[in-house]
Amino acid sequence: MNRPFQLPADLRAMLDAVRRAGRPRLVGGGVRDWLLGLDPKDFDLEVAGVDFETLHRTLAPFGATDVIGRSFGVIKVRSRERDAEYDFSLPRRESKTGAGHRGFAVTPDPALSDADAAARRDFTVNAIACDPFTGEIIDPHGGERDLRAGVLRHTSGAFAEDPLRVLRAMQLAARFDFTLAPETAALCRSIAGTFPELPVERVWGEWDKWATKAAKPSRGLTVLEETGWLKHFPEVAALRGTPQEPEWHPEGDVFTHTQHCLDALAALDEWQASAAPRRRLLLFAVLAHDFGKPATTARAEKRGALRWVSPGHEAAGGPLAETFLRRLGALRDLDAPVCAIVANHLAHHHGQQGEFSASQVRRLARRLAPATVDELALVMIADSLGRPPLRSTETLTLIAQLRAKAHELALADAAPKPLMHGRHLMKLGQTPGPEFKRALDAAFEAQLDGAFADEAGGEAWLAEFLKR
Repeated sequence: MNRPFQLPADLRAMLDAVRRAGRPRLVGGGVRDWLLGLDPKDFDLEVAGVDFETLHRTLAPFGATDVIGRSFGVIKVRSRERDAEYDFSLPRRESKTGAGHRGFAVTPDPALSDADAAARRDFTVNAIACDPFTGEIIDPHGGERDLRAGVLRHTSGAFAEDPLRVLRAMQLAARFDFTLAPETAALCRSIAGTFPELPVERVWGEWDKWATKAAKPSRGLTVLEETGWLKHFPEVAALRGTPQEPEWHPEGDVFTHTQHCLDALAALDEWQASAAPRRRLLLFAVLAHDFGKPATTARAEKRGALRWVSPGHEAAGGPLAETFLRRLGALRDLDAPVCAIVANHLAHHHGQQGEFSASQVRRLARRLAPATVDELALVMIADSLGRPPLRSTETLTLIAQLRAKAHELALADAAPKPLMHGRHLMKLGQTPGPEFKRALDAAFEAQLDGAFADEAGGEAWLAEFLKR
């Protein structure tokens, strides 16, 4: 038995008015989330049996309304009672008229049956409607069955008319730990060539949902592979088949390792508690952390035996991460922190003996900016946990020591800033000129090495430097 669908009071009042004119239904993701036991974030309403003008007049007293194109039959209502917005739409027919996500002719049809109205939706789990007054479930396409089974299945053959739906499958599978029905995967493969029709901002919209809302991110990569759409993201596709040394990576190739790392990150309490921008940064950093391996992996002698090694893959991965983010149309402010984390994701291993020195941590924090040591540490933890059944307590201890030292130095979430500036040189009698940069650069290097920790110490160091 499903728990009652709790509607906000302002929406309930709107629905009481609307049902005097037509037949309202709750539809889409809100119904899906409710059936999954989640609190619905969005309330979308579809109203049959009423014309557009009547629906508009009925809703107008409840708040400001935006008409999203009369031809689409959508009215957005901003509630007078609370900070909320609701979408009311008429049932509609769609027909393909051209290429791409927008190549459709949309015709509102108030007389459409529930089954015909639901048939235009992408997946059966999104084609379930609910009577807001009785709680009756209207499920003409078997969506509730697929929801229980955790399966994404296309609602009708019209699915193939909109290539964006393949990427929706990618992010929905990741968000809800769903698998893709074999017949839906086959349909997606048949339209793999339509990817170039998609505007890059729509591609980014689906990847962004993957990066900020995923419960099991690996499912999204599996969908891309099963549908043949992985080839559109070559930096990720190249990970499949890139070998790793079984002694250190018993889980398999780099693609499989990356999937385990992504799921390990998404399972961390810290990631789950983070705001969307930080979740986005961390998940993309984990996805890209081994982008450099396909180009650097080879057989070489190590510890007395021939092994698979990938020397320099961290540095090689940074530029590839940026290329990948640009391909997605990602936010520009992701480039620098993601690339910095990728280039430094093995900083806890290279030549590390015992505890981290203050100088090591200062220099690492400086290299990472605008990413932080704490963010790098979470990526390192995910990387370490992405090798089942191996679990290296030594590596996790190293990461914990790095974080502890960074917190001790107040550098866990910030890079060190130079203590010495031009005014300090002028105070020492120097005239501004080209030598200022050389002196200040040297002072900052000395500061990173621990030669001084405050302004007084910095001025004393500069005075000695100038004498030399």
